[in-house]
Amino acid sequence: MLAIRLPEQIEKRLDRLAARTGRTKTYYAREAILRHLEDLEDIHDAEKALENLRAGRSYTVPLEVVMRKHGNLEDRAGQGRRARSGQTRSSSRKAH
Repeated sequence: MLAIRLPEQIEKRLDRLAARTGRTKTYYAREAILRHLEDLEDIHDAEKALENLRAGRSYTVPLEVVMRKHGNLEDRAGQGRRARSGQTRSSSRKAH
């Protein structure tokens, strides 16, 4: 069970919405929480990661290094773009 106090303006808006739609205020409050809880968790995790990075407890790795390590980025510039668009080297030559 959760009880929350809302600013008067928000309470009035919620009342009007509930009256117009035939749903309860609880329904809309629950929907709002469910839709935004993951965003709030992500923000918290990102802030914690940034705090650890600034404190030297973690580090970053350039995307290119990660992609090369896992074999998804070729050394020649542009080949990755063609692969994502579905083109091969031979098909891109034919198109020109």
